[in-house]
Amino acid sequence: MTGALVLIGTLVLASALGLALRARNGRIRAAAGSGLPEDVRRALAPAGVTLVQLSTTFCAPCRQARVLLSDLAARTDGLHHTELDLTDRPELARELSVLRTPTTLAVDGQGTELLRVGGVPRRDILLEALRPHLGPSVGPT
Repeated sequence: MTGALVLIGTLVLASALGLALRARNGRIRAAAGSGLPEDVRRALAPAGVTLVQLSTTFCAPCRQARVLLSDLAARTDGLHHTELDLTDRPELARELSVLRTPTTLAVDGQGTELLRVGGVPRRDILLEALRPHLGPSVGPT
């Protein structure tokens, strides 16, 4: 009987944790606008907004984010996409406070972090959050 109660308790706890993690996936957070490392600054487009995807080699959701972000950048004026691999660069992950991959930073041409997304972004929510930084008439083509 005790074993069954432990099993049920474990399943309930795991389900609650899974639901909490799922709710956080793709959530957009406003950034503090802190300075970026030189490695990131070199990857930025000189004008517009650059989506800097921070990934690792064996990250399956990173591939999904890459497809989504590159397509969104190709279809949206003033939006660019670049990817940085953190697999062999833990110091960069630490400096950027990256706790999971993929993490996407939206950075303007001056190097100011506008927002960040943990997990695979949701296309419509990301585009709506970027709209003030891209201009009112910007949208996917």
